[in-house]
Amino acid sequence: MPGATPDVDENGDPVDNGVRIDMISGARMEGLTSMEKIRLILDGVRDGNIVILEEGLSPDEESKLIEVTMTEISPDDFTGIEIETYPKPDANSQSFLDKLMGRESTQKLTVIGPANRIETLHKDENLISTLVSRK
Repeated sequence: MPGATPDVDENGDPVDNGVRIDMISGARMEGLTSMEKIRLILDGVRDGNIVILEEGLSPDEESKLIEVTMTEISPDDFTGIEIETYPKPDANSQSFLDKLMGRESTQKLTVIGPANRIETLHKDENLISTLVSRK
């Protein structure tokens, strides 16, 4: 809410009253380089947020995200990420040219969150379900 002041503790620091979910549209990600996408995702997750991408990453970008995550893990600060991807119903409707050229569709929903806050992450053919702790 614009103009709303966050709850603060006795030191004036913001109080964490819940889990923040960043839902990032495909349009927002469209103009970014692979490393900019990875940085946007990791910065959000490092802050303890759950990041949901309307359109998933390419297989190369997902691999790079995992690689960069592994270099940033530290026991006291950042324990890593949990990532789950869910194909949208139209993900199988790739164009003939995409199939011929071996291009994978990025039309999929991706959920990424801090490994130390995701208690359960379940995926079946119709559902991604997670239980998120408050820290």
